[in-house]
Amino acid sequence: MALNLSQKQEVVAELSGVAGSAHSLIAAEYAGTTVEQLTAMRKKARETGVYLRVVKNTLASRAVTGTEFECVQDSLVGPLLYAFSTEEPGAAGRLIKEFAKSNDKLKPKVVAVGGQAYPASHVDVLASLPTREQALAMLARVLAEPAAMFARAVKAVADKQGGGETAPAAAETA
Repeated sequence: MALNLSQKQEVVAELSGVAGSAHSLIAAEYAGTTVEQLTAMRKKARETGVYLRVVKNTLASRAVTGTEFECVQDSLVGPLLYAFSTEEPGAAGRLIKEFAKSNDKLKPKVVAVGGQAYPASHVDVLASLPTREQALAMLARVLAEPAAMFARAVKAVADKQGGGETAPAAAETA
């Protein structure tokens, strides 16, 4: 079904809004993918915070103009599926990587993060980025470590200054 001018403008505006706030983009060739596979991918995309859309490349090119994904415009050739990570940078990478394992027709073509375009092989790098929860857990451990080190140092000094007081008490209870 061909889109009229106002429908095309709506698609470009919607995509531009998503591109303006997205963390990463993967454009993937999908020719030969079944409707069931695309439906399953769309369902998983909704669950994981990935905006997934198939649009004409000219519309996608217009939509990314003025965003950090403008760097991919020269790579937008052929039938492409666009996956924007809206909640965390690695979500689109994990989605495409997961579905490409069981579907040899789904081939990543270009990856964009932080205003830089990368080859398709960078999908694995993007997919390996930690989730928001994992990143927060790592940050909490990093922030807690200085306090733990301080506590261990204080305990070591207290044990050393206390002399043999703590050791015999431990030996008597044994």
